[in-house]
Amino acid sequence: MPELPEVETVRKGLVQLVKGKEISNVIVDWGRIIESPEVDEFIHTLVGQTILDVDRRGKFLIFKLSHHDMISHLRMEGKFEYHNQTDDIQKHTHVRFQFTDGTELRYLDVRKFGRLSLEPKGLGQEYKGIKKLGPEPVLPDFDLETFKQQLKKKHRAIKPLLLDQTLVTGLGNIYVDEALYQSCIHPEQIASKLTDNEVETLHQAIIDVLATAVEAGGTTIRTYKNALGDAGHFQVYLSAYGKQGEPCKRCGHTIEKIKVAQRGTHFCPICQVTHD
Repeated sequence: MPELPEVETVRKGLVQLVKGKEISNVIVDWGRIIESPEVDEFIHTLVGQTILDVDRRGKFLIFKLSHHDMISHLRMEGKFEYHNQTDDIQKHTHVRFQFTDGTELRYLDVRKFGRLSLEPKGLGQEYKGIKKLGPEPVLPDFDLETFKQQLKKKHRAIKPLLLDQTLVTGLGNIYVDEALYQSCIHPEQIASKLTDNEVETLHQAIIDVLATAVEAGGTTIRTYKNALGDAGHFQVYLSAYGKQGEPCKRCGHTIEKIKVAQRGTHFCPICQVTHD
């Protein structure tokens, strides 16, 4: 967490909260969060810049500033909160972007895995972590025929392929499980052995699952909340993820949990079977 729907929901909240704000000061309490440039230069460069907009690519946020793009990767537990500068500082607050109007945006991260980086203005898409991403899971970017041809060349299990962000970006553990369940595809099915009909079903399931999750504001597992302090509610739509021991909505058989590519994986052993 968070995955693409959660990051998109954060983006929308940030646009409401900080678009048009001018940065008057930056306070960094955990320097390793800042990937580049050095912390002092990061702070000096940001002072006086205005947040013009906030974009998203995959699970990355791109803050469009007056003179730079600032990349934010939330990783496992990173989140932004909006406060008055006089509010108490919560535990795990590592970076504070103070604005000229007395408010501030705080970056919090329990695990300290998240990263912030400055890139030249307009070049956020060239950031090393963004350049390798596959298409966004929307039409026409996510082309069915291209997806089919890519999968025919992959002699690996489908789940880790969908997790690696190169075939299509934005899928994490939750939404891969849900898309594969919706498609009746076993998570360990070899990708090159998928039929054209299965690929078409999976392609549409990926688009539908992520679109529905975005509309629902994401899935609240453990600590996730968006930038407005609201929890997502896609968890009420989950059919596979976290449902081990419960009956499958299609056939009634018990949902099982196994490990695939070191990730907890939820599926129905009756509806989702492997084949040659």
